[in-house]
Amino acid sequence: MTAKAIYSDDFLNAKRQTGDSQADEFIKYVFSNQEPKIQLQNWLSGQSEIEDLNRLFPGFDFITNATQLPNWANAELIKDGNRFFAKHAQNIMSLLGLLSLPYCYTAADGAMVLYLSEKIRKETTKRLYDTAVFVWDVMAPDAFAKGGKGFNEVLKIRIIHAAVRFYTLKSGQWKNEWGLPINQEDMAGTNLSFSLIVVRGLRKLGITISNKEQIAFLHLWKVIGYFTGCDEDLLPENGKLATHLDLAIKARQFRISNHGQELTQSLIEHILTLNRRKVSNNDILGLMRHLLGTDVADMLGINAPELPQYKLTMIRGINFLKSFKPQSDPRILYREAYSAFKKQSMAMQQSNLV
Repeated sequence: MTAKAIYSDDFLNAKRQTGDSQADEFIKYVFSNQEPKIQLQNWLSGQSEIEDLNRLFPGFDFITNATQLPNWANAELIKDGNRFFAKHAQNIMSLLGLLSLPYCYTAADGAMVLYLSEKIRKETTKRLYDTAVFVWDVMAPDAFAKGGKGFNEVLKIRIIHAAVRFYTLKSGQWKNEWGLPINQEDMAGTNLSFSLIVVRGLRKLGITISNKEQIAFLHLWKVIGYFTGCDEDLLPENGKLATHLDLAIKARQFRISNHGQELTQSLIEHILTLNRRKVSNNDILGLMRHLLGTDVADMLGINAPELPQYKLTMIRGINFLKSFKPQSDPRILYREAYSAFKKQSMAMQQSNLV
């Protein structure tokens, strides 16, 4: 069967009506009584471990098995994916705002969940910071080794998604024609935006990526997708299948929407406030247009001149030359990049307090 046949409209229509049954049943049980609801809120906001949640709520398989890698998971590929992230951490984290998140906002029906929650619009900086910290946590060396922090953080996201589904459906604002809130198709699209689309963006920046590196990074995100409750048949095992799935979702879901443009504008305002370099706003927006492509950028209402070719050539040239630089130990690279991120975040918080 061809990839096009696998990701047919019938297949994706069914996925659009599917949530995460195990996590959804858990949330339905927890929210039926105030005491377990408070217990879950305390666990989510604290430093508690999965074992603590399992003791509070025994009998839920997705919690009991939350640290068990699937049989198909490859430990070496996971490590290689971690190394790849450490090597390109600064660029990857920049691409989350310049490419991955706005790419998601173009999927109009899926983006409606974020729009209705209002927090991504009214608390943009905090929500984007939370997303960034999540990525740092799941990309850390040994995040999915025994005792790794990644398991805990992904389980929290899975539970939060189920809670958002619960409250969104109860709000009375959701339309059935959009599918379920945070459905399987949208989860798959988000996973692709953080994996395949990031690889695509790095290449547009002039970074040479081998097929082996791409496979490892996609595999790491496949593991993350599995633990967030995404169906395995929506977690492609290679770049070819991932590209076909991306094209299928894009053809079905990408279109102009007022809420997609509003979410993008909130994101842009956040990015521009972080600009401490001698880079013009038009250059930043021009780079976004280049990374997203003209069609997607136009759907999102990103109005800026195209980034001049000589500037693109300069960016690509710098990144190409960096590829010849001897690489440090991945753990050191990760720690240095994460430390720089924390310092930038702290400086941003302090400037907002002034």
